[in-house]
Amino acid sequence: MRNILITMMYDGSHFHGWQIQKNAVSVQEVFQNSLFRVFGVTDIKGCSRTDSGVHANMYCVSFMTDHKIPVERIPSALNNYLPASIAVLSAEEKPDDFHARYSCIGKEYIYKIWNNEIRNPFLDKYAFHYWYNLDIELMNKAAQYIIGKHDFTSFCTLDKREKGDFYRTVRNLSVEREKDNDIVIIRAEADGFLYNMVRIIVGTLLYVSQGKIKPEDIPGIIEAENRKMSGPTAPPHGLYLNKVFY
Repeated sequence: MRNILITMMYDGSHFHGWQIQKNAVSVQEVFQNSLFRVFGVTDIKGCSRTDSGVHANMYCVSFMTDHKIPVERIPSALNNYLPASIAVLSAEEKPDDFHARYSCIGKEYIYKIWNNEIRNPFLDKYAFHYWYNLDIELMNKAAQYIIGKHDFTSFCTLDKREKGDFYRTVRNLSVEREKDNDIVIIRAEADGFLYNMVRIIVGTLLYVSQGKIKPEDIPGIIEAENRKMSGPTAPPHGLYLNKVFY
């Protein structure tokens, strides 16, 4: 048996997230259909969950197969059956104990904001339209308090799942306006992320820019371990899984 790692990218606006759902089309469902046509298998391990409307510049999947196809031919073989919204970028063989999710040591997300009074029709599903002035310097000042190892309960949407270990280590968090245009990129790298964590961080930084939260309030918000203390959850369509680290 061979353990294959697939790296792909996808436009999340066409899907209701990564994970298979009963009444909606997901990235996993469409990819598994392609995989079955080439390899005859559907048992795959995804590196992460992404919500409806969230995109991926890099997403990784691993699976076991006894198929003899050379790895360099796998991307074209799978892309032949995939829609234009999903593209396999590369394939490689990994040791038997490799797992796309559990072997991951970190991820980087980016969040795109179109910061202009006038909406951009070409970015409607690919960046959050925010028309108020953004104080990039103030947002970066607040971001420095988020970097480090913390209990991020205040930056997590709680659902019916049991509360587990909510400690994560944020290695980098920065806000940058691209040169000569109105795109603002919020970049977050961590050893792992909680449910909606990046989108809540973005919403909190936007509150900082609005003056509703001060940068020096951030440590108290973290210590409170209370979701009501942080900012709103930013819309999903500005979010991209950008890099996966192994």
